[in-house]
Amino acid sequence: MAALFPKIMSRLKNWVRFQRVLLLAIPTGVIAGLGSVIFFTLLDLSHSFFLEHLIGYFPPGPGGEHSLLHMPFREMTRWMFFVVPTIGGLAAGWLIYTFAPEAEGHGTDAAIDSYHFKHAIIRGRVPFIKTVASALTIGSGGSGGREGPIAQIGAGFGSIIAQKLKLTETERRILMMAGMSAGIGSIFHAPLAGAIFAAEILYRDIDMEYELLVPSAITSVVAYCVFALFFGFSPLFLTPKMDFTSGGEILPYTILAVVVAVAAGFYSRLFYKVRDLFTALPILPHFKPAIGGLLTGIVGFFLPASIYTGYGLLQQAFDGHLAIGFLLAVAVCKMFTTSFSIASGGSGGVFGPSVVIGGALGGAVGLVLQGIMPSLVHTPQAYIIVGMAGFFASAACSPFSTIIMVSEMTGGYGLLLPSVWVTTLAFLFRARVGIYEKQRATRYDTPIHHADFLSGLLGRMTVGDLLNRFNLKQSRTIDPDVPLREFVRTAAESPPRFFPVVDKNGKCLGVLNTAKARDITIYQKDGKNVLVRNLTKECRMIYLDNALATALAIMVKNDQEALVVLSDRGAEASIVGVLCREDILNAYS
Repeated sequence: MAALFPKIMSRLKNWVRFQRVLLLAIPTGVIAGLGSVIFFTLLDLSHSFFLEHLIGYFPPGPGGEHSLLHMPFREMTRWMFFVVPTIGGLAAGWLIYTFAPEAEGHGTDAAIDSYHFKHAIIRGRVPFIKTVASALTIGSGGSGGREGPIAQIGAGFGSIIAQKLKLTETERRILMMAGMSAGIGSIFHAPLAGAIFAAEILYRDIDMEYELLVPSAITSVVAYCVFALFFGFSPLFLTPKMDFTSGGEILPYTILAVVVAVAAGFYSRLFYKVRDLFTALPILPHFKPAIGGLLTGIVGFFLPASIYTGYGLLQQAFDGHLAIGFLLAVAVCKMFTTSFSIASGGSGGVFGPSVVIGGALGGAVGLVLQGIMPSLVHTPQAYIIVGMAGFFASAACSPFSTIIMVSEMTGGYGLLLPSVWVTTLAFLFRARVGIYEKQRATRYDTPIHHADFLSGLLGRMTVGDLLNRFNLKQSRTIDPDVPLREFVRTAAESPPRFFPVVDKNGKCLGVLNTAKARDITIYQKDGKNVLVRNLTKECRMIYLDNALATALAIMVKNDQEALVVLSDRGAEASIVGVLCREDILNAYS
């Protein structure tokens, strides 16, 4: 029994070492869930003060959420639309560019950039600055969503935990994206979609970081439970029961897919065109979100429904209260207000506006098609849900998580089949420019996987394969006591870059670098007195059946330029050539 205890403890330590990311996913989910609670609360208080109290504009909310404050009703002071978003943008701009410039824009792109290029390191102040700045931007009327802020907030907490515990870079990346999943899954009432979102959003093509799925699922579920303890477990929107009942409905849904794909491409190009225009403005970046807020307020003066989150608009559309012209106007105007609010340097997400735009377009298309083909379009509200999924899937290149997220947000899977159809088509028809510019095409295009792919390729090729393919076999050896000048004179015009040096007893002393030998005989006056032995560099041996990955690992570990290749591992093994790093790189290319 006494001997068994140390063995159990040793296995337990090994399990903890390899599973610590999964263990840390639980506290990360708790912290990210509390971050969602704080951000939602600040955003609700901000909109109550800025929009309801100062302007007198009471935007409707989604059916599954309720405001924490109930401001007394007052008449709308319409000219305040010019003032309030400007003040909110000014406050957010000062906060962001004074303390954490990386908190500007839509935070999802910042998290993607950190994953690919910045070693998953996010400064400790970023989640806190992002929380307040996003609440100011959106709460004052900026057209932004919760996804970007909470993505960067959750990712920031994951990165901070990993940094404090001194985890490896790979573990830090996993925990950072798991934190991002936690934020998304909690604040959108969509834990399953949150688990997939972080793994999928990193790439434009059909690719995923599969190692993120399990820890992200843990953090997303935990964060959702924490958030729901405060705000309930109901879905974000309350929708009527809708189903796919006829194969012929595929035709109108195909038309919807084309519409949302074209609109999503326009939206992405508009967003970055506005971003470039604001970047070129010759003023301090602190003031640019204020200009974006002013432009947003101007649009809001004429169409108030185009500012703030717009979720209440979709709820009204689900209830059947909106018309075609109004839905189209909101869809178009919200593209501009989102660009003004976020691309100017303000803080907010683009997922929320995207689903509102897609839902509004879907509702309008559904109403139009119902008039044209009433036998195939029974419930126009169904096109709102499917339009939400298709538009964002095309803009963000994330079809799988979007299908699930929209289904969870609306509380039903009856439209799963048309959602899959429209989302897939919209993804295939996607524009060259997406809403997340930091996405890579596939894992082959991100620097973090270059070493893995190199190792995998070189692991399948042997040293013998390389020597045969490039005709690098050469059995000529050099005596260590030969003068260097004599070696250079007798070497062929294009000799190998390295020669094995072998003494009279048949012992390999190392390799001679031909280029260095030439340099010494040309540029050093005493080069005539130098022997091959003096320039021989000791090296390791390798065998024909070794993988190139093994050869490269030996070179790196021992800081060697070349290895002597032996025919086999027996006592009578002969030298068949010399392998250098350049040969391996040529083989990889």
